[in-house]
Amino acid sequence: MRFLKRIGIDSYMLMLIGAVLLGVILPAQGMAASLLKFATYWAVALLFFLYGAKLDAASVRAGMMNWRLQGLTFAATYVIIPLIGLAVATIFGGLLPSEVVLGVLFLAVLPSTVQSSIAFTSMAGGNVPAAICAASVSNLIGVALTPALVALILHQGGGGISMDAVVKIGTQILLPFVVGQLVRPWLGEFVKRHRVLTLTVDRGSILLIVYSAFSAGTVSGLWNEIPPQSLILLIAVMLTFLAAVFGVMLGAGRLFSLPYEDRVVLFFCGSTKSLASGLPMATALFPAATVGATVLPVLVYHMSQLLVCAMIAQASARRRARAGAVPV
Repeated sequence: MRFLKRIGIDSYMLMLIGAVLLGVILPAQGMAASLLKFATYWAVALLFFLYGAKLDAASVRAGMMNWRLQGLTFAATYVIIPLIGLAVATIFGGLLPSEVVLGVLFLAVLPSTVQSSIAFTSMAGGNVPAAICAASVSNLIGVALTPALVALILHQGGGGISMDAVVKIGTQILLPFVVGQLVRPWLGEFVKRHRVLTLTVDRGSILLIVYSAFSAGTVSGLWNEIPPQSLILLIAVMLTFLAAVFGVMLGAGRLFSLPYEDRVVLFFCGSTKSLASGLPMATALFPAATVGATVLPVLVYHMSQLLVCAMIAQASARRRARAGAVPV
């Protein structure tokens, strides 16, 4: 276990893998599946309510003063990475199942992570207030922008988002988030003091969604249509995707002559994609029978980014401890 922690694999990542395996080996069916669907729906609604309650709009406004860094980070999340994702989907589209290719495009338009990108920025000696702002703005806008971009992708591919999906996004994600913002003056400090509550809801809802998605895929027979070689290829494609994103973030930081602390923010906030926001949106946007395959790229990318970013942040921290600020 110490070795796993040293390379960035913690108990939560092991639980994620366990939820995937459980959904494939012992899927929820019948009444159990209905109860799971009900529990997942309200867990996601509670999650976005807590997101709204803890997001400090004043901090976001203050961080926005560093307009160049915030603009670059936003462009990385919603312009540069989607273009890289489109290129990856085009190159490998004929080699992967269509649901998985859609998942690659869905991954590309997701907002940045919040907790992990800020934690990695802090560990590497970056500009933490700017990271908080970048991650918050990314998720705040992403609640509405990501579904809109997915709708555009589906429209270009001859599909579309049903009215039920639009209603579900509004009632399960947008409405709880707005209500959380409205009650933040009264509940904001309580939520910030009880971080375990947010963490439990955050991770618990993700585990529920992962198990539910992979259960539905198993029951529908979806996994029989995705051979093992496709899964191996997907892992290779996601690692290539991640490496390309990392390379672009490093190059952009140097191209725009950002100071080290801001380059760290661009690297971690610009390159990471949120599993916490992505999975709830996926359950609202895509059919239950295929959502498991669609979120596969998100899961693979998320686990890979955590492992690699943890190692990079730890290495940066060690270098800075030995010799001061060392550019990444």
